[in-house]
Amino acid sequence: MEFEKVVTERHSTRVFLDKPVSRETIENVLFLSARAPSAINLQPWEFTVVMGEERHRLSRVLVKSMRERNISCGPGAVRPLPEHFMDRQRKLMDCILPHLEKGTPFQDFINEGSCNFYGAPVAIIATIDQAFSKSRLVDVGIAVGYMVLAAHNMGLGTCPIGLISAFDEEIREMLNISEEKDVVMGVGVGYPDADSPINLASSDRAPLQEVVRFY
Repeated sequence: MEFEKVVTERHSTRVFLDKPVSRETIENVLFLSARAPSAINLQPWEFTVVMGEERHRLSRVLVKSMRERNISCGPGAVRPLPEHFMDRQRKLMDCILPHLEKGTPFQDFINEGSCNFYGAPVAIIATIDQAFSKSRLVDVGIAVGYMVLAAHNMGLGTCPIGLISAFDEEIREMLNISEEKDVVMGVGVGYPDADSPINLASSDRAPLQEVVRFY
């Protein structure tokens, strides 16, 4: 697939087919992800792949903890956001809401869906060693960007999920991840359900004049 087409077509998948993804395919996705650039080639990312019944068990733990602790997905802002950021969030809601089952609150769909990786058969957990400063999270983000594009090029759908970082202790314990690692985010990976109306919801992007300055 041409690169420009991959970039413009890719969007988050929130309904997946009940169809397994082979280990070979996931290894290929991760091989390409690891080609991402990083500061002085530190490659600070680490990935834990969770598949099959272990993925379902992880989701049960996350959903239970989310409900008990009343944790909700949000923008992670440290102060009130300017209106144009909130407008972008509302546009995403406008894309998804018409396709939700009647009576399903948007926030419940996002919160439970995130903790369940939206039913994807594979969950990839990105972690980073605590020896690194927060600036190296940029490198992890670049690698995840490569990951979602590589997966799309192979006919897979993905959904990057930040909410799970709130449950780093539970994830570390269940997946035997060292306490010296921080959970950065997760990515649900699988084959998208092409018949799902929710998967037709593709949020737009701000025009360049809103996010680019030339000198």
